Amino acid sequence: MILVSACLAGLNCKYNGKNNYNKKIFNLVKEGKAIPICPEQLGGLTTPRTPSEIKYINNERRVITKDGADVTDEYERGALEVLELAKKLNITKVILKDRSPACGKGKIYDGTFNGNLVEGNGILTDLLIKNNIEVISLEEYLK
Repeated sequence: MILVSACLAGLNCKYNGKNNYNKKIFNLVKEGKAIPICPEQLGGLTTPRTPSEIKYINNERRVITKDGADVTDEYERGALEVLELAKKLNITKVILKDRSPACGKGKIYDGTFNGNLVEGNGILTDLLIKNNIEVISLEEYLK
């Protein structure tokens, strides 16, 4: 069993109320091989919600919405919820959405809301990696 970003399975949980449907990910869920998760929703954020990106403020990583609200606590709470679920289910692998401030792996948006990418991981991705859970981006999975 693996965990997958719920938006990839077609659930409307993206910041804009839409999804990032991918047929291969949907089929994993349909076949009972994957469980969809949305760390933003698990952290208490609504759908739709204001877009967020990771910024460094005084050398501290924060998740800030486009209108300036700090939602770091919600992202961290959601990441912890996913980690607890993964531990309870003995999950060793997850497939997550690229570039997201929660799920991004390797490249994330730079905090300017201009579509620029920088090296880095989302909040959930970092937490899972630190806990020895393999994180695969959708891009990596589709290769």
